[in-house]
Amino acid sequence: MDNNVSKPTFLPNPVILQSEDLLKYILETSVYPREPEALRELRNATASHPMGFMGTAPDAGQLMAMLLKLLNAKKTIEVGVFTGYSLLLTALAIPDDGKIIAIDPDRKAFEIGLPFIKNAGVEHKIDFVESPALLVLDKLLEDPANEGTFDFGFIDADKNNYWNYHERLIKLVKIGGIVAYDNTLWGGTVALPEKSVPEPKRECRLSALAFNKAVSNDSRVEIAFVSIGDGMIFCRRVG
Repeated sequence: MDNNVSKPTFLPNPVILQSEDLLKYILETSVYPREPEALRELRNATASHPMGFMGTAPDAGQLMAMLLKLLNAKKTIEVGVFTGYSLLLTALAIPDDGKIIAIDPDRKAFEIGLPFIKNAGVEHKIDFVESPALLVLDKLLEDPANEGTFDFGFIDADKNNYWNYHERLIKLVKIGGIVAYDNTLWGGTVALPEKSVPEPKRECRLSALAFNKAVSNDSRVEIAFVSIGDGMIFCRRVG
């Protein structure tokens, strides 16, 4: 037995932690009342999309916005845009002369959110690139001047490429900068035996498990694994 491993003296009730009523309480108490109008309108517009569940959870978005402000972030990068909820909240959080490189191969989904971005007066902060992300990231890294210049990165894209994105973002983000990875719990399936996971979710579950383990062992970053939304891992670059 490893005597250096401390055991928790209190285990929260998992039924309470997973309660939809508890999430509803959090959203209605501290998230929705403070959610900017433009974000609320975009969230409601996204809800009718067949893939609306892919949007960033508003409680996770609230935490991201706070981190952006704590970092005094000015230059950010986003991989996976969808309709742009996380993109809009980033644009609202950074200063007027801030810039976001937003990468997604699907411009059609982005255009759902574009009117809300325009109405919020933050379109000038966004450089949307319609492309597979690895091509754009590799192009950025061809110029050494781009290394260590980004304050914040947000990844919500194809799960099998998370580690590939991480290897590139860890070079692009400055020391002290943060990269956030969404969907790291993959609907809670990471904690289930494979036989209990629906077949369509298994491949991404394996990708999430592999990424979570790899990034947890990465000495170049400090991490915080947060059970908010569908799970987010925040990585602060330290080396």
